[in-house]
Amino acid sequence: MPVNLHGRSLLTLDDFSPAEIRYLLKLAAELKAAKQAGTEAQRLARKNIALIFEKDSTRTRSGFEVAAYDQGAHVTYIGPSGSHIGHKESMKDTARVLGRMYDAIEYRGFSQHEAEELAAHAGVPVYNGLTNEAHPTQILADVMTMREFTHKHLSDMTVTFVGEGRDNVALSLAIGAAKLGMDMRIASPRALWPEETFCDHVRELAERSGGRFRLDEDMDDCVKDADFIYTDVWLSMGEDESAWGKRIELLTPYRVTRELMTATGNPHTKFMHCLPAFHDATTEVGAHVLREHGIDCMEVTDEVFESEASIVFDQAENRMHSIKAILVATIGS
Repeated sequence: MPVNLHGRSLLTLDDFSPAEIRYLLKLAAELKAAKQAGTEAQRLARKNIALIFEKDSTRTRSGFEVAAYDQGAHVTYIGPSGSHIGHKESMKDTARVLGRMYDAIEYRGFSQHEAEELAAHAGVPVYNGLTNEAHPTQILADVMTMREFTHKHLSDMTVTFVGEGRDNVALSLAIGAAKLGMDMRIASPRALWPEETFCDHVRELAERSGGRFRLDEDMDDCVKDADFIYTDVWLSMGEDESAWGKRIELLTPYRVTRELMTATGNPHTKFMHCLPAFHDATTEVGAHVLREHGIDCMEVTDEVFESEASIVFDQAENRMHSIKAILVATIGS
């Protein structure tokens, strides 16, 4: 059956069927090949896209801007202090203004509800560039990258997320993997597990697709035979620093190390991370954590991050290609 995503928003991967996700992955691969070959055709000429960023970004902003420019569109960046949103103007009113000026809107902020409010009233496609609850554009890039680094079909792949089970990337990855029939596992301390209603939802998706979902505290068993080990930062944007000590204590046993990579028993296991990563103490946050908590890395050791198993920068590049596929599919000519 033909797939038509024109005019659609992407707020969570629950918005798309498995066939629609596969279509976007195929389109992203085609657009990447065309860019590399110098044969890319512009399908977004005279389109205008608003980029709302209540949270700062490197990959999401760059991905949307380059994808739009490559395809002939123009963008307007609206940063954390660049609009009246939430101060003098509601999201509903903002949506009705921007929807009259732009062909699509990207939103990166805190609340999933705000993204939904924007989509409900804008009258144009809205793309979730990250909220506290979901990060769908990241997961499309991740699955695209997984396909590039294994000969296996998606339904034969095993991915283990290690760290905070209720992390927005972990939640979105679980939904995407379950819809595509993958073997998805989350290894997390019980105190940081997602809600049972979410787990039931993912299990139902996995049952429909022939996939599997597992949530466990046993990290070594969860990574057995994994094709990919995925982790994310322990300290979230805007989080109260007073909570850092407890979070670090809970998650230190779940750090991705060389020993954990070896515990898969799979010599081809790849390491994934959505970035930024605290793998050393060269950043301000890394140096602060070293001084206050006595550790020189958090979620992953520098040894693993810099190893040949690490495909984190392939993921970063693929943010742009997968975002481009979303734009072309939803507002392209």
